[in-house]
Amino acid sequence: MAGPQQASVRAAVQRAAFDGSTFTDGNWHVMAAGTPYADARCLIAYGDRGEAVAAVTVWSAGPGKPGLLEPMGVHREHRGRGYGKAITAAAAAALRQLGSSSAVVCTPSSNVGALATYMSAGFRRLPEVRDRYRDR
Repeated sequence: MAGPQQASVRAAVQRAAFDGSTFTDGNWHVMAAGTPYADARCLIAYGDRGEAVAAVTVWSAGPGKPGLLEPMGVHREHRGRGYGKAITAAAAAALRQLGSSSAVVCTPSSNVGALATYMSAGFRRLPEVRDRYRDR
């Protein structure tokens, strides 16, 4: 589990995984100080040479309720090596330890890489749900 000492590593992996991400270690500390983080955990996966290659945050809704993996990302320089599948499986195990009844992910159906990663880790694709929004 990644704690305050690894906040800068966790943030760096997220920035390298998501184009345009501005997530910082300061953002991590704010997130971790919030009430919902009491039942959340961050995980970082490391490669063979000790470099951080992937990260995920898991959010438990409490014992017997579903948990959420969000966000999960693999550093752009380390994709295609199974790190996404591995950290997704570790995230599901962390949710199990927190007492979650199941694990869910939410990603746009256009994110083909994420869908492939989640399905390789054992998730099933459910029917698409469209978000609703109000015009400004």
